[in-house]
Amino acid sequence: MIEVEIEDEAWTIALADAESWTLQAAKAALALADADPDAAVTILLTDDAAIQELNAQFRDKDKPTNVLSFPAAETARPHIGDIALAYGVCAKEAHDQNKTLREHLVHLTAHGVLHLVGYDHETDADAEVMEEMERDVLRGFEISDPYASRDHHDEL
Repeated sequence: MIEVEIEDEAWTIALADAESWTLQAAKAALALADADPDAAVTILLTDDAAIQELNAQFRDKDKPTNVLSFPAAETARPHIGDIALAYGVCAKEAHDQNKTLREHLVHLTAHGVLHLVGYDHETDADAEVMEEMERDVLRGFEISDPYASRDHHDEL
């Protein structure tokens, strides 16, 4: 089960079907990762201030970021974790990267879900695996490779 909570209405003002795209991207990433079909994820579409607070509390980084993933403990199964996305940061990145908010939302949702199922980008080898999975998800949405320009990886 995937639940999307929209805390900042800027998401739906800018992208009326933000909830639908988020659900589709999360489902695609879970399927690609062969996750448990009963896996549950909660996705929060929020604002920069809320993300900054979460980032400061859980990562000791007192600044907003685009997406945060919070894997759940094994004992919480089938809930595998939570994802939060900041509207302002995502909208600015989409604009700066010359892509639509929909494209960026789909990408960052897939990125966050892959973190929940155990993928990471701490090493070059891990990053290659995770990025290829993201590309596979994005191809299903006819979204171009976000890593074609290597500058974007550091923002995730």
